[in-house]
Amino acid sequence: MNDAAPMIDIRDLTVTFTGGRKPVHAVNGVTLSVQRGEVVALLGESGSGKSVTLRSLLNMHPKHRSRLNGSVIAAGQDVLKLSGRALADYRGRVASMIFQEPLLALDPVYTVGAQIVEAIRRHEKATLAVAQARALALLQKVRIPSPERRLQAFPHEMSGGMRQRAMIALALACNPQILLADEPTTALDATVQIQILLLLRELQRELGLTVILVTHDIGVAVEVADRVAVMYAGRIVETGPVREIIRNPRHPYTQGLLASRAHDAMSGARLDAIPGAPPDLAALPPGCAFAPRCRFSAAACLAEAPGSVAVGPQHSARCLRLAELAAA
Repeated sequence: MNDAAPMIDIRDLTVTFTGGRKPVHAVNGVTLSVQRGEVVALLGESGSGKSVTLRSLLNMHPKHRSRLNGSVIAAGQDVLKLSGRALADYRGRVASMIFQEPLLALDPVYTVGAQIVEAIRRHEKATLAVAQARALALLQKVRIPSPERRLQAFPHEMSGGMRQRAMIALALACNPQILLADEPTTALDATVQIQILLLLRELQRELGLTVILVTHDIGVAVEVADRVAVMYAGRIVETGPVREIIRNPRHPYTQGLLASRAHDAMSGARLDAIPGAPPDLAALPPGCAFAPRCRFSAAACLAEAPGSVAVGPQHSARCLRLAELAAA
């Protein structure tokens, strides 16, 4: 166990959106620490709170429509208390994000090179010539073909894979310590997905980055992550080393996610899908949020919210019936 202060330390984070008819409790008491140089994957279905948690690390939620409680410490800074210039300095320089859809995240009226140069000059006060040289080096680092020409290209003139590489280059432009990746391969075909994942892992190791990766695909987590945190209804329900989670999942939801994966051996067979649908985050049940979909649920599960229980070295799960399920 690493005794050094974690690079990221999230404590009892709650995020509630208040813009609609009812408050939406998107994140409900997330606690997560990430050590320097570690890669953690946030895994779960759509609507489980993964991206909301990630965006909290950049303090991106609109102030007038959201309430955040708890603490988010990143590289020694209290992120939720940052504002104005201090927050602008933090974003990009300390923590940076690779967004899910680069065609939407990149500005369509500026060239890719201009956007990278602007980020470098904003944070490092570099001359135009130095920033342009850095931008070219970044495109070379992420292996974009013909990088000199791509500096002058607009986002719509590039393929999906090249746009994602350009998004990675932009995220790395100011040498951040923390890289946040929100479903970075979702819109790409399978071959390009693998290329992007291998590139991310290589850059992480080369630059010593601390990474949180959001994904709904356990295969992506296996390729990239050291540790997995499984989220459901705004809570982390299981966390542990990625190999331990794959070999010995303890929470019924994690077991369901793994069982519902398609693989070669099941050609022609029906997927073992998790029944039902995720809960309404504006009306969460009083007990375990997964209980209505869980084949192991008992009366107590509907009445009492489970706490986190250690089930192995660096492995914990949030379920009232862990002991019974382990003995079964």
